Amino acid sequence: MAMEGTLTATVRLATPADAPSIAKLIRELADFEELSHACVVTEEKLHSSLWKLPPFQGPTVLMLEVCQQEENVVEVKEDWHAEGEVFEPIVRSVVLKNPIDDSAREGFRSPSTGTHTTVGFVLFFPNYSTFLAKGGYYIEDLYVRKPYRGTGLGTILLKSVVQQAKKLRAGRVEWCVLDWNVNAIKFYEGLGAKVMPEWRICRLTGEALEACAL
Repeated sequence: MAMEGTLTATVRLATPADAPSIAKLIRELADFEELSHACVVTEEKLHSSLWKLPPFQGPTVLMLEVCQQEENVVEVKEDWHAEGEVFEPIVRSVVLKNPIDDSAREGFRSPSTGTHTTVGFVLFFPNYSTFLAKGGYYIEDLYVRKPYRGTGLGTILLKSVVQQAKKLRAGRVEWCVLDWNVNAIKFYEGLGAKVMPEWRICRLTGEALEACAL
């Protein structure tokens, strides 16, 4: 059944129970960026690498979920915080201009409520600016599933990271965007982000990483 009218969007802290959805979303992102050949993510790898540090002190994932506003909205409660910063779920209403037909909806049921549908995620981690002498956050991935793009949900997801960064007095939030992804570039610029074409990413991975080590 198509989703229409007004949606309730919730951004919450991911838990280990979200690993299957996160893995599927990462694979979808790799397909979109034509980088599937480089994507080796598995649920097991996520379990062994995420959730080792308290939220916002290491890799942190926020999940984006929706449900029809007229449905009984289940309160979302986080089931872990360790000694990290508490993140209260962010809830917003989104008015749809057009109905959304999500054929994969059943495969993205939220483990947190059983009724909400997972539609995206953002993964980020702390970094540090020597020029500002302040910590900040780097967004590794921000992804919204195709049926839900252009609805304002991506803005809610990105601003959730920015809001938390402000709360923690971070100096900046930064990320990369592929040069051919014109829609994403316009979206980020519309939010006030500066795209910096004079900078280039340098990366060592795989055999090159091993060869460069002392």
